[in-house]
Amino acid sequence: MIHPSAIVDPSARLADDVEVGPFSVIGPDVEIDAGCVIGPHVVIKGPTRIGKRNRIFQFASVGEDCQDKKYAGEATRLEMGDDNVVRESVTIHRGTIQDRGVTTIGNRNLFMAYSHVGHDCLIGNDCILANQATLAGHVTLGDFAIMGGLSAIHQFAHMGEHAMAGGGSIITKDIPAFVMVNGNPAAAHGLNSIGLKRRGFSAEAVRALGECYRLVYRKGLTLEQAISEIESRFSLDETRRFVDSLRASQRGITR
Repeated sequence: MIHPSAIVDPSARLADDVEVGPFSVIGPDVEIDAGCVIGPHVVIKGPTRIGKRNRIFQFASVGEDCQDKKYAGEATRLEMGDDNVVRESVTIHRGTIQDRGVTTIGNRNLFMAYSHVGHDCLIGNDCILANQATLAGHVTLGDFAIMGGLSAIHQFAHMGEHAMAGGGSIITKDIPAFVMVNGNPAAAHGLNSIGLKRRGFSAEAVRALGECYRLVYRKGLTLEQAISEIESRFSLDETRRFVDSLRASQRGITR
C-alpha cells in the first residue's frame, strides 16, 4: 500500500491499510489511522495524529512548522479526526507554545485546493474551506461553518456554527452562529436560512433565529439589550446557541 518511491520514517505509525502515493514523505512522530489515502507528493510532518478514512491529495503539506516568527522548533502538535478531505496544495500547520500548542481539526471537513489552516486553529465538524480560503493563527470555526473562496479570517477571530462567509470576504471580527457575512471588510448580510433548512432545522427554529437576527442587527439595540430581549422571548435550543455565540465574542461581532 506504500509506493516504493515514498519515504516513510521508521518511527511513523501507519495502519496496515493506509495508502501512500509516490514521492510522498511521512516524517517521524506521525500516526495515521485505518482507511486513509495519502496521495502523491504529500508531506506530513509530526508530531501529527490523523484519524480514520481521511483523504489527502497531491502536494498538500500537513503538520508543518508554523509561520509564526516566535516559533523556535518546539514539539507542538496537529490532531485531525476522521473522514476529512484535504485537497491539492492545502497547508495545515501545527500549534505554538504561546497558545494551546495544538491545531485541532474535527471530522468530515473539506479543505479545497490551496486553503490554509494556521497554527493553533480549532475547527469543528463538517466545515468547508473553499479554494484559497485562509485561516490565520488561533482561529475557531464552529460546526458546519463555510468560508467561500479567497476569503480570509483574522487571527483570534471566531466563526460560529452554521455561519457562512461569501467569497472574497475579509473577516476581522467574530461571526455569530447562523449568520452570513460578505465583503471587505465583511459585514453581516442576514441569516443563513437556506443552509439551515438544508440541514433539517425546523421552520419554527428558522423563524425564531430570523427574529433574533433582526433584534441584533436591525432594531438599533445594544448587544446586551438584544440578548436580553431574545432571552425573554425565545426558549429554543437554537436561539440559546445563537446567544451563546454572541456572549462568547471577544473581538466584537461582525456588524
